[in-house]
Amino acid sequence: MVVVDNTFTPMVLSPAKFGADVVVHSISKFISGGADIIAGAVCGSEKLVKGMMDLRGGSLMLLGPTMNAKVAFELSERIPHLGLRMKEHSRRAQVYAERMRELGMKVIYPGLTDHPQHKVATEMVNREYGYGGLLSIDMETEERANKLMMYLQNATQFGLMAVSLGYYETLMSCSGSSTSSELDPSQKAAAGISPGLIRMSVGYAGTLEQKWTQFEKAFIRM
Repeated sequence: MVVVDNTFTPMVLSPAKFGADVVVHSISKFISGGADIIAGAVCGSEKLVKGMMDLRGGSLMLLGPTMNAKVAFELSERIPHLGLRMKEHSRRAQVYAERMRELGMKVIYPGLTDHPQHKVATEMVNREYGYGGLLSIDMETEERANKLMMYLQNATQFGLMAVSLGYYETLMSCSGSSTSSELDPSQKAAAGISPGLIRMSVGYAGTLEQKWTQFEKAFIRM
């Protein structure tokens, strides 16, 4: 059985088309869009889902799978515009990645033609939704990464320092000292996580040009 976590790329990728038996999502991220809901989803065949929900032997019946009614209602109001939100997350991520590259920054984003997996990504993504709303910037050292994020948050209000993603505001975190802090140096190196790697979940608040001006001002201060 192939299980794929598609939390980072709802709408952008459709794992079931490529043979995934089960697709899971943290709904708290892009699908919710507001960072105010705790929920998840398990998507699969009708037979699989009904088996998991079986009253006698279903694994999910032991884990409390029934969603809070208020949360379910709020999600029903947000899912209809998920596609619009994902398009804008991706559009801005693509523009920012290209402009950051022009500033001489080391940017990692599958929408860039020199990304090692760009061709594969292009074949797999649903093109109308772009390449996703997440990109990475390598500032080489943790000190430089934190300095840039502090400027972006406190000096220009470009985004917020937080380890979550999929919010309407841009969220930033230094992966090596946050979400991947449990890895030892050799494991981080093998995963391509440098001490100064910033993970950026690109939001859509404000206009693109307004936000880019805020980013440039912070970068110039570096």
